[in-house]
Amino acid sequence: MLSTEEYKALKEKDRAYAEQVVADIEASTDPLVMYRDSRPITDIKDMIESSASDEWYGDHVAFYQKDTKGGPYRPIKYKEMLREVNALGTAMIDMGLKDKRISVIGENCARWAMSYLAVICGTGIVVPLDKELDRANIVDLVNDADVEAVITTGKYENEIKEIVASGKTGIKTIINMNAASDEDGSYSWLKLVQKGQELIDGGDRRFLDAQIIRDDMSILIYTSGTTGASKGVMLSHGNLVEDLMASPTVLKVNDWDVFFSVLPLHHTYECTSGFLMPMYKGAAIAYCEGLKYLLKNMQEANPTMFNGVPAIFEMIYKRVWKTAEKSGKADSLRKAISVNNKLKKVHIDLSKKLFKDILPLFGSRMRLFITGGAAINPEVLNFFKSIGINALQGYGLTECAPMGALNPDIRPKAASCGRKFPGFEVAVHEPDEDGNGELWLRGGNVMLGYYKNPEATAESITDGWFHSGDIGYIDDEGYIFITGRKKNVIITKNGKNVFPEELEYYLSNIPVIKASMVFSEETDDHEDVLVVASVRLDDEEVKEKYGDHEPTKSELYQDLWADIDEINQKQPFFKRIKRLYIRDTDFEMNTSQKIIRYSKENRRHD
Repeated sequence: MLSTEEYKALKEKDRAYAEQVVADIEASTDPLVMYRDSRPITDIKDMIESSASDEWYGDHVAFYQKDTKGGPYRPIKYKEMLREVNALGTAMIDMGLKDKRISVIGENCARWAMSYLAVICGTGIVVPLDKELDRANIVDLVNDADVEAVITTGKYENEIKEIVASGKTGIKTIINMNAASDEDGSYSWLKLVQKGQELIDGGDRRFLDAQIIRDDMSILIYTSGTTGASKGVMLSHGNLVEDLMASPTVLKVNDWDVFFSVLPLHHTYECTSGFLMPMYKGAAIAYCEGLKYLLKNMQEANPTMFNGVPAIFEMIYKRVWKTAEKSGKADSLRKAISVNNKLKKVHIDLSKKLFKDILPLFGSRMRLFITGGAAINPEVLNFFKSIGINALQGYGLTECAPMGALNPDIRPKAASCGRKFPGFEVAVHEPDEDGNGELWLRGGNVMLGYYKNPEATAESITDGWFHSGDIGYIDDEGYIFITGRKKNVIITKNGKNVFPEELEYYLSNIPVIKASMVFSEETDDHEDVLVVASVRLDDEEVKEKYGDHEPTKSELYQDLWADIDEINQKQPFFKRIKRLYIRDTDFEMNTSQKIIRYSKENRRHD
């Protein structure tokens, strides 16, 4: 612990650095850095304290939370948020949790967010955990991270209690976000907040005056990789605030915006972009009750911004078109889109009039969709933009806290994952003749390293440059395009590279294909490798295509090959799909709903 004078000097240095970051943003010559109103913040504690002040957003709504399933949204203001964070942090320190590793696990809610803040803003190190993990994985991760306390929702309390009872972990404390009172083996979150407030009222300043060292590990988050075991990514307050100050320069975030939170908060994408970002800009967050309540909750909360993954937006897109087809309005919808796109070129937007049957699905104020986590069909983004909702693609990695790039809201390119942020760097390492190479990223958002894994850290970071593992290129306007993953690339015997993701994208445009995985198998003579596609069909689409006739496997193969041959005709010979497998079962996926490529089960064919 630093002396008072040492800490004061350190924070003055942090403040000067943050002010220089903002000054550099204001001085940027990039014409697409449109919004230059970032405020300097030294760490997340500084961010929430300033956001909750009278000078900024103290009386704004921070969260819209449902206290009961199906009930109304209750507003929680910034001042109330800060009061509860301070009280919970004070109570946890009083319990002996200062400088401990504390996990947060459960459904998205305001108390999840406030628990996260209470840990990193003065108590200890937060370890967000995926609620979908099985017991064995939870045990492995809490042991790897040396977790001593878990803050959880009521739904997962018994699971955590059973893990503690097994004696296989070092967990000593369980805090239940939903319990009205303390129970055998767990503490009530609400009661701790009450106790913490009493301590503060009595003069306890242990949490309020806690030292926040900007560049120390404060967040330990585990990746949910598709190509191997999870790695612990060490992040600091500095990593987060660098992202927060830089990213809203290409995308306007207003203090009246309402973010709609659906993606799991333990993911850095949702945590930084859908939680900390609105906290920084004075916006509100409305928590969705679950995917099956997606449209219902949108209509109740009337959000303006929605961070999602491609699967969500593609699901909505398909549903809209399917409804239009069944009602006989598909041609009218296509004409309306064409008319609106032409009128927009002369600055006339008739979206609200032309699409009055569609837009209310998302509430009355939706203005922006942002997608990340995987590639998306540009047609989906263009569709939403055509009907009056701007739709952008971004790019991020847990190791970059996670923001790597984002499309500017005034001039996006649907096929691109965006441009770099001011103050950050993105480069193509050793590009080939087509300009494709591994994307390297450098900036204050790059992680401290992998936890307990210096070898992996050294392999991933060179002179501050993080090796993303993603293959792509950058066009002459600075837009980044991802073409594949380095670990997934198929190399033919004559040295040609085939990126499975590119072919999987083409396969995804075949209506009857629900999911696909492209990989390689050796030829029978072992002289070369063949590009193989394994696909899982969409039962509903198959039924719609064939009607009452139930197709045989042979018919399905024949029709699919006709579609794949069209794809193959547009590819050089070495990229063409040569084998096709139709699966009768779903692919094995991780908790992020990405296909696990190293799984032997996923390479099996039925």
